[in-house]
Amino acid sequence: MKRGLSKGERAVKRGLDIVGAVAGLFLLSPLFLFVFLGVFCTLGRPVLFSQERAGRGGASFRLFKFRTMRNSRDVAGNLLEDRERLTSFGNFLRAASLDEIPQLYNVLRGEMSLVGPRPLLPEYVPLYDSRQRRRLEMFPGITGWAQINGRNALSWEEKFELDVWYVENWSLKLDFLILCKTLGKVLRPAGISQEGHATMEKFRGTPPQGE
Repeated sequence: MKRGLSKGERAVKRGLDIVGAVAGLFLLSPLFLFVFLGVFCTLGRPVLFSQERAGRGGASFRLFKFRTMRNSRDVAGNLLEDRERLTSFGNFLRAASLDEIPQLYNVLRGEMSLVGPRPLLPEYVPLYDSRQRRRLEMFPGITGWAQINGRNALSWEEKFELDVWYVENWSLKLDFLILCKTLGKVLRPAGISQEGHATMEKFRGTPPQGE
């Protein structure tokens, strides 16, 4: 069983991330402008959504995405459920994964990788069991093994197992395969949301076996 990347492997992966992020920002700049204007016209300011996420080792960083939801609240001042705040344009962005484009900036900052386990909320970190915690051994990615094998249609446990498999079996060839298959998923989106949810229900920990 592979126990993390060597320093050399990390350096190669980081170098490819920088090249890929710079190329992506350049090539996708017209699309970035289109999405920016679309979000501005449908949702107004701010155009970008930012949120604390857990990175490598569980360290927190601020992730950036294009906004896809309104900030609608109930009479008590609480945000409404995701499905009530998600706009049609936002739903299109999520389906095509266009809301993820600003994360190329997170890659350039060294907080994320092009490929890796998706960055989740810091509040989830204490809920991981010893095996699930292995997903934190690598930098989180814009796309990953779980994203091309079911995305949000998977249970949390299934997604985490795929994340750990990726950590244990990482190679440049695997990253290339994931990036290629991600393009196919963008063109033919599936698994955008969990059944009964606009996105994904919160992770509340994996019950001990036998419960």
